[in-house]
Amino acid sequence: MAASVRVRSLKHAYGAHEVVRGMDFALEPGRIGCLLGPSGCGKTTVLRCLAGFEPVKGGEILLSDLLVSKPGLQVAPERRGIGMVFQDYALFPHLTVAKNVAFGLARMTEDAANERTATMLTLVGLSGVADVYPHELSGGQQQRVALARALAPAPGLLLLDEPFSNLDVDLRERISLEVREILKAAGTTALLVTHDQNEAFAIADEIGVMKDGVIEQWDSAYNLYHRPRTRFVADFVGQGVFVRGVAEHEGRMRTELGDLEGDWPQQVSQGGAVDLLLRPDDILHDDASPWQAEVTAKAFRGAEFLYTLKLASGTRVLSLVPSHHNHAIGEFIGIRLAIDHVVAFPAETARVDIDQR
Repeated sequence: MAASVRVRSLKHAYGAHEVVRGMDFALEPGRIGCLLGPSGCGKTTVLRCLAGFEPVKGGEILLSDLLVSKPGLQVAPERRGIGMVFQDYALFPHLTVAKNVAFGLARMTEDAANERTATMLTLVGLSGVADVYPHELSGGQQQRVALARALAPAPGLLLLDEPFSNLDVDLRERISLEVREILKAAGTTALLVTHDQNEAFAIADEIGVMKDGVIEQWDSAYNLYHRPRTRFVADFVGQGVFVRGVAEHEGRMRTELGDLEGDWPQQVSQGGAVDLLLRPDDILHDDASPWQAEVTAKAFRGAEFLYTLKLASGTRVLSLVPSHHNHAIGEFIGIRLAIDHVVAFPAETARVDIDQR
């Protein structure tokens, strides 16, 4: 049965170095969560605490309302009903695919284990390779074998530690989507850790963006991208550039690309400086616009160009433009803002140099 997960005020340290500094999150049964963040932020340590490999220094962990970790209490990993998929898959090279999958089914009868193994291989789309060895498989196939092996004992929670890092970039997103379908079909609660936001977006229902041992925001991918609560989340998730603005009356913000209506930060008073987040899809190409920007770089992406544009102030922004608009480096093009979600933070410096055209 799929487990629920409750992590409350979790803390962990290695000696005097505090790695996890009071973390809270929850997963309902059957949901897929992700801890997303840069290397060294503590996400793998959280996974190890959940698995029972590390004793916690503070807070508590509950699986299906059963307390499994707190200071002075650590339920053994084998009693937690948890499966794991490791970064290197950890397949046994001397065992066939079927025997790898059946490895955790020793308590079943032979017939029951064979039936469960066949079911798992069908689930991951590998029923035709039961008798081959791991080295005969592609990286994506090996990843699915590791997933089938972890799911075979029907764990209440599946933990995945950077499971796609050994795959090439083109394969990662496709495999991520396949893994999501497999987990949903199995009804398993899962928690992934990764530094790759594309993987997180492809697989997870809920994502926690981590920085320095804390979760800055636990939310859907859509809200992390369009409604980031902190400057770090805004900067870490997606592509974007901060441009200077001035908070004006009635929720308006003045920028060098025109005025916007939106909520400026509570910490900023009228007339104060703000930094406005602009995503590439917030800036549209418009030949009729009075605002001109110089093309300083371009990246062809098939249907679109990603242009780097220099504004009059010298600020550089990004813009996605349909690829039939093929502009040369150094050319000036008209642009305008088209922002559905205004995201602004208190300016990091007091400098205000807004073109008031």
